[in-house]
Amino acid sequence: ELSLIAFPTRELFVEKIDEFDLIIFDRYRLRGILPNSYLENVRDYVRRGGTVLVAAGPEFGSADSLWRSPLAEILPVDATSRVIEGGYRPALTDLGRKHPVTEGLEKLAPEGGWGRWFRLTEVTNRGGEVVMSGPGDRPLLILDRVEEGRVAVMASDQLWLWGRGYEGGGPQLELLRRLAHWMLKEPELEEEALVAAAEGQRLTVTRRTLGEDPGPVTITGPDGTETVLDMPETGPGRYRAEWDAPEIGLYRLAQGDLSTVMALGPSAPREFEETVASGAKLAPLVEATRGGILAIEDGTPDVRRVGEGRVAAGRGWIGITPRGAYVTEDIRVAQVLPAWAWLLLAAGLAVAAWLREGRNGLRRAA
Repeated sequence: ELSLIAFPTRELFVEKIDEFDLIIFDRYRLRGILPNSYLENVRDYVRRGGTVLVAAGPEFGSADSLWRSPLAEILPVDATSRVIEGGYRPALTDLGRKHPVTEGLEKLAPEGGWGRWFRLTEVTNRGGEVVMSGPGDRPLLILDRVEEGRVAVMASDQLWLWGRGYEGGGPQLELLRRLAHWMLKEPELEEEALVAAAEGQRLTVTRRTLGEDPGPVTITGPDGTETVLDMPETGPGRYRAEWDAPEIGLYRLAQGDLSTVMALGPSAPREFEETVASGAKLAPLVEATRGGILAIEDGTPDVRRVGEGRVAAGRGWIGITPRGAYVTEDIRVAQVLPAWAWLLLAAGLAVAAWLREGRNGLRRAA
């Protein structure tokens, strides 16, 4: 029954394409199912802020490759139509050790290193960032930004070997998770980022970059004073520094084109120290004035008026002492006009109406 249902290509690639978060072409080849006009829509979707991931197999270098479609305008690679066969271990490039998508993946390698892959579709990158390489330092994973969107090309179809644990496997799920989150513009995976975290009045500043040393960061305090803080390198593309703020408040951090703000204060504000209602703090004052503290959960107490200095609480009741603060001291009511003036006004209006109607009657008779 499902085979009789037409695939909704027009609905997906024309009417609802902007609703997609990520479009994946997994070893896709041109078979005439998607006309060029639909692939042009995918190209324009990326330029408007969409994302495309291409997992390239041997078909990527063939005559029916996506590289020979309108998508070639946004892909950061050119196909050479050559497929490299043979075992090799994927490796991170120098840039890949800094990029948040692949940073630290080597630490997740099993004993003996990552498992081998056995096929690579040879491509030459004409843009983007090569973060993983294959045999002969050939590009394996290329990331690129296209106007408002993002594109990634994996030049192999054997990532699944890591998931199967071949020769120890590798971080397949972690790599795909980071890759998808980067393509969906997750702030934590941005290449250039200035992040601040606070614990009490200690401020920790972290800078992530793919370039050279970004230099010191400028911190502006609540009173307007500026502090220049040097940031030593703690890892590839990572710079970090800690600073004890002199006072609580809002601090602004700036480094080049990046800026952020951070509010410093006690880790446990006073209103969160004791969240259970209690009358213990007010008990001395209440006892001094012969009052009482009653819990609403025991029932709403009766409210009685008691004289000053008398007992103001008891079983099921609580007293208030009238202070006179709400008493109205004086009310005055004044007439706009006296009664005889209203009478003369009404009589005058009646006479005026009678005269007007009389004149109108004479005109009609004439």
